[in-house]
Amino acid sequence: MKTIKIVGVPEHFNMPWYQSIANRDFEHVGIDLQWTDIPEGTGKMCQMLRSGETDVAVVLTEGMVKDILGGCPAKIVQVYVATPLLWGIHVGGKSAFQEISDLQQTTAAISRFGSGSHLMAYVHAQQQGWDTSALQFQIVHTLDGAVDALQQGTADYFMWERFMTQPLVDSGVFRRIGVCPTPWPCFVIAVRDEVLANEKETVQSIVNTINAKTKHFKKQSQLIAQLAQRFHQKEEALEAWLSCTEWSQNPLSEKEFELVQNHLWNLNLIDKKDTFVTVVKILK
Repeated sequence: MKTIKIVGVPEHFNMPWYQSIANRDFEHVGIDLQWTDIPEGTGKMCQMLRSGETDVAVVLTEGMVKDILGGCPAKIVQVYVATPLLWGIHVGGKSAFQEISDLQQTTAAISRFGSGSHLMAYVHAQQQGWDTSALQFQIVHTLDGAVDALQQGTADYFMWERFMTQPLVDSGVFRRIGVCPTPWPCFVIAVRDEVLANEKETVQSIVNTINAKTKHFKKQSQLIAQLAQRFHQKEEALEAWLSCTEWSQNPLSEKEFELVQNHLWNLNLIDKKDTFVTVVKILK
C-alpha cells in the first residue's frame, strides 16, 4: 500500500475526493490517500508542496502556475475543474459601499499573498481599469478571518467563491456587489517533482481513480441533499452551482497555460516567463 498525502480546500468542488476516499476507491488500487482540508487555500497549499508537507494538491490554476514559475518543485498533471471559478466580490453587510467602483483605492482582504483571493484582486482591478500597483491588502488567512476583517473595518472587500459565501450573504454578514469569473479552468491537480519521479504509476492511479468518479459525479441520485448536508448550503444554491460546474479528465493545455502566464506577466505578478513543460507534466 502506497501512502500519498493530498490537500485541498474544504469546499463542494472536492466532494468527489471525499466520496472516493470514503468508498475506499484508492485503497482498491493499493493507495492510502491521506486527505487534509486546508481552509487557508492555494497559497498555503503551495507552501506545503514546497516544504514536502504534502505530495499532491488540488489548487487554483493561477496560484499554482505562479508558484511553479517562482520555483515550487511541482508540476500540474491535470485540470480538475474545467469551468471558471465565480469569485464573488463581497463587502460587509453594513458597509457603505454599494457598487464595484466604490472599491477603488480600498483594501482587499486576502487569505495570503499568492492565493487566489490575492491574484484575482489584480485580475479584477485590471478589468475595471484601476491602477493595479496601488492595490492594498490585508491578510486574513481564512473565510472566518475575512468576516472579522470586514466587520471590524480592517479590510473593505473580499473575493471568494460565490456559492461557498452564499450562507454569509443570506444571513447579512456579507453583501455581494459583483462577480468576477476566472478567465481559465479554475482547479488543477499538482504533484511534487520528487513524487512524480519516484511514484509516477501511483500518481497515474490516483488520477485515473478520481477521473472515474468525476466523469459521472453529477449523475448521482441524492447528490444535492448530500452536498447540502455536508456544506450547509440551500439546495437551490447547490443546483445553481452544479449547473455551471464541470469537472475535467484532461491535462492543462498549452493554450490555457499561456493564457494564465500572460495574465500574470501583464500584471507584474511573475518575474519571468517559462515553457509549458516547466509547469505541466503530461502523464500519458
